[in-house]
Amino acid sequence: MTSRELVKATLEFRNVKDRAPRQLWTLPWAEIYDKENYDNLIKRYHWDIGYPETVYHESSSVESGNSTEIGEYTDAWGCVFENVHRGIIGQVKKPLIPAEDEGWEDTSRVVFPEHWLSFDVEQVNQSCAKSECFLLSGATPRPFEQLQFIRGTENLYIDLMLQPNGFIDFMDKMHEFYCRLLTKWAQTDVDALSFMDDWGAQQSLLINPAIWRDIFKPMYRDYINIAHRHGKKIFMHSDGYTLDIIPDLIELGLDAFNTQIFCMKPEKLAPFKGKITFWGEICRQQLLPHGTKEDIVRAVTSVYQNLWENGGCIAQCEYGPGAKVENVDTVYQTWDRLTGNRF
Repeated sequence: MTSRELVKATLEFRNVKDRAPRQLWTLPWAEIYDKENYDNLIKRYHWDIGYPETVYHESSSVESGNSTEIGEYTDAWGCVFENVHRGIIGQVKKPLIPAEDEGWEDTSRVVFPEHWLSFDVEQVNQSCAKSECFLLSGATPRPFEQLQFIRGTENLYIDLMLQPNGFIDFMDKMHEFYCRLLTKWAQTDVDALSFMDDWGAQQSLLINPAIWRDIFKPMYRDYINIAHRHGKKIFMHSDGYTLDIIPDLIELGLDAFNTQIFCMKPEKLAPFKGKITFWGEICRQQLLPHGTKEDIVRAVTSVYQNLWENGGCIAQCEYGPGAKVENVDTVYQTWDRLTGNRF
């Protein structure tokens, strides 16, 4: 099978003889501080999931700086991040909509990145045609996180409780923009769309699941429906403990979910085996930076035993701050051994 065929078979629980698909996530930290090991790792494996080459005919009117360098970075919405560590992303210290604007009456400083819609469809399709990899869209809506950048986390939590009209109106505009963006990507030849939001703390969801179901679940339903109407798969990422909402994501038809499995433990996720594909990962808080090779083997084996069913797992982890290259390598070696290195 090609990489594209391998990933599709895994998502559809019909990968009965081939290895688990591979994908590696990295932060610039790896190339900056561990470049030789990073380069060797990249060359060692065939990676199955990627992104098309994308050309934009328009550019941002506000974006500036570098998101992973020390200093200030302004994103495409106008949010200013301050970064004190090279190789990772910083934080927003001054929200565009301050706490005193309780009704979201002035959103004029927020810029909607309409230029994201200016990508060249034909060029994307040519890139897809040249690749045997399973390709994800070059857009990743993140409404909850972007609202935090715009408003500030504490203020946003208050807004989610009080739901002032200006806040609801802004969310509707943001959602409409994201739907237009995903629809254009769904009309290309990519294999899947994607979206993200970091929902979990270490042991619970960041907000009441009832509020999540009221406000964000309908948004995600629209994203998933856009993908499926156009014959695409759809992937989601969320850090932290997300056990409370996984049944909802399965109900909505999400194809693949990247979440921190070891915040919840693989055995607690076993009831979802065969119902959704777990798009990685292996613990990057403790195991990848501090674990032994034996620890990594046990971790991957636990994921396999609890979640693999002729598919349902993608061999993915993140090579980020503190991770040992030998542990990252062991993740892929173990997945190959467990699922059959036949590709």
